[in-house]
Amino acid sequence: MTVSRVVELEGHIIDSGMMQACFGIVMDMGGAFDVEEFEVGRSQDETSYARMTVSADTEEELKAIVHELHQNGANPVDPLDAQLTPAPDDRVVPTGFYSTTNHPTQIRYDGEWLDVERIEMDCAVVVDPEERRAYTKVLNAVDAGDLVVTGEVGIRVKPPERPRGTEGAFGFMQGGVSSERPSETTIRQVAGAIEETKRDGGNVLVVPGPALIHSGAREDLARLVRAGYVDALSTGNGFAVHDIERDLYGTSLGVNTETLDHARKGHKHHIYAISEVIRAGGIEAAVEDNLLESGVMYECVENDVPYVLAGSIRDDGPLPDTITDAVKAQNAIREQAHEADMVLMLSTLLHSVAVGNCLPSTTRVVCVDIDPATVTQLLDRGSAQAVGMVTDIGTFVPTLVDYVLDEGGESEGAAASQ
Repeated sequence: MTVSRVVELEGHIIDSGMMQACFGIVMDMGGAFDVEEFEVGRSQDETSYARMTVSADTEEELKAIVHELHQNGANPVDPLDAQLTPAPDDRVVPTGFYSTTNHPTQIRYDGEWLDVERIEMDCAVVVDPEERRAYTKVLNAVDAGDLVVTGEVGIRVKPPERPRGTEGAFGFMQGGVSSERPSETTIRQVAGAIEETKRDGGNVLVVPGPALIHSGAREDLARLVRAGYVDALSTGNGFAVHDIERDLYGTSLGVNTETLDHARKGHKHHIYAISEVIRAGGIEAAVEDNLLESGVMYECVENDVPYVLAGSIRDDGPLPDTITDAVKAQNAIREQAHEADMVLMLSTLLHSVAVGNCLPSTTRVVCVDIDPATVTQLLDRGSAQAVGMVTDIGTFVPTLVDYVLDEGGESEGAAASQ
């Protein structure tokens, strides 16, 4: 005897590949399906609808299949209210709690669908009955008594869709990584996306790695900050150190980024740079004392652009501004990520993954690295909305900034006043 459940899909389910993916899930997991209703959208603006019965040999097999379908946007028909279970202790979630995806999610409470606020992957969903709110909490932030969503019922997930006729600056962003894309065309489109984000009052977050400094693109990113196209910076101790080293000694890791010559005793420059900033009392104090007079960190201070320097076990120093507590660093990154409408990840694997883990799937992401494995790992961890470009960061950033500031018709400082 088989057991079954009726699920439905709605939206651009054909163009997005959602329907085919769901069919494949059922068959791969040993189940069967029967499409009871199928309505095809007949224009670019019309959506499609499918209703199907999914069956399996046992309740456990069916539950596993429905769980996978749910993650891909297929939701049960006539859902019940979500099951809420109090957290037994601080930082302890109930057994069987619902672990979120990064897609827009709703939970059903008292017959009403509530949008889950601050959605990101790998979190618990907590419901506040008095305010009729649902929101995510990371596990270490769960308090005893929090009403946590458990099980799979009363939950609705909506993955990103790919409608027909996608146009505009973001139209090229359809996921995937390739070294075959025309670089000039793609960079121009990224520049257009940045300009569109700023015109719409959006927030651009930049996540750069030390390679950006080593490659000589420092001054170009600083120009972008100064012109008002960067709303926040999320990076690590290494990026800031080498940016500051370049200002104080003209080198990055002891190498002159213009002549590529190794400076005499240049291997000491980065630790000297850290020492000088510590002596000044921090990056902002170093700018105020005229110790720092150029670079990305200098422009962030001068233009009130907030930055997060998340530390690691490898850091020299570290700088006084670096957050060395991993949980505090995660929370600081999380705050920036939830404010972002577009994210530029520039040649940094670890920080790209860290920020990507905090982003909802509706946030536009561009990830650039000379190593395709960097972007592949980001995609594999769930940031399917990311577009990867495999190229030298030292070529990408200057070209991008030229397009944004010159071809976009913006004078430096204009974006900041919008």
